[in-house]
Amino acid sequence: MSNDQFAFIGTYTRLGSEGLYTLRFNGETGELTHVSVATGLENPSFVALDSSGEHLYAVSEANAFNGSGGVTAFNVNRATGELTQINQQSTGGPGPCHLMVDATDSMVIVTNYSGGSVSSHPINDDGSVGARTTFIQHEGSSVNPRRQDKAHAHSVNIDKTNRYAFVCDLGKDQVLTYSIDVENATIALSSIVNEVAGEGPRHLTFHPTNQQVYVLNELGCTITLYDLGDDGKLSPVETVPTLPEGWDGDNTTADIHTSPDGAYVYASNRGHDSLVIHSINQSTGKMTYVGHESTQGNTPRNFAITPDGKFLLAENQDSDSIVSFKREADGTLTPTGSIINVPAPVCLQFLALDN
Repeated sequence: MSNDQFAFIGTYTRLGSEGLYTLRFNGETGELTHVSVATGLENPSFVALDSSGEHLYAVSEANAFNGSGGVTAFNVNRATGELTQINQQSTGGPGPCHLMVDATDSMVIVTNYSGGSVSSHPINDDGSVGARTTFIQHEGSSVNPRRQDKAHAHSVNIDKTNRYAFVCDLGKDQVLTYSIDVENATIALSSIVNEVAGEGPRHLTFHPTNQQVYVLNELGCTITLYDLGDDGKLSPVETVPTLPEGWDGDNTTADIHTSPDGAYVYASNRGHDSLVIHSINQSTGKMTYVGHESTQGNTPRNFAITPDGKFLLAENQDSDSIVSFKREADGTLTPTGSIINVPAPVCLQFLALDN
């Protein structure tokens, strides 16, 4: 059976891309090849698939809907990887930057970075996205006058139980837990955890089997481990740096993922232009530094680990490249030699090819 995957790439058209790119990934060699591009959408920076792989949803990180951004639904041709637009809806706030589909394919939740807000939308039977059923405006600020003068909802992640959505707000130094009502496609605030002032929580990832969450702090260049309660509440355990000791250049972090086996956690550094690697204690969730690996490009944004855990693909936004790495047994990364040009890549989602 082939381990080949389609890779859907979100990009910034304002930086020269044509739209949403479909690549093919060779699951044996780690090589990437171009397949197609879906044009006509402004700044489709982040994408998410439903569980069937038949529909893809993309934010439009722009303000084309009367000052707000949009979310667009696509049909996915499972044979060719081509995308066909279904419809669009306003997210209610400017600059949507992240979204996620719930496990039942009933709704999509979107975070609006520039507007500091969160919206939820029902997904119809044909895969189209419905008008907003929830719109929540965050209020607040923190200590960094340039980056934290107001709320900036940066990402949303849904837990394994499909009961809670966790939103990192970089502007107000909080991670907010929302309860999910799948039947009505709505969300409601459940709890809040305050981060250390100035850390700037950006993205998070769940341990695949244990009740632990790893939050990546963009401004502090750190990873904070939280224990996750059954009620969706987060309890801080430890915080570790993403940069090597003694390095004092400009840096912000971008993305974080655990390996499918839960043995390692990886995070990207923009400035140091690297991936930091930590091993994970399977009892406590605590992290032990393993090393750094250059992404062989400038400003690594998102990255993705293949579902089988064998490869990692890093996207270098400012050098227009996606670099393939083989994951070794000790968590370290070895370049495969495959580097493909994609303008301003910032998000990657895998979809297994039908065999």
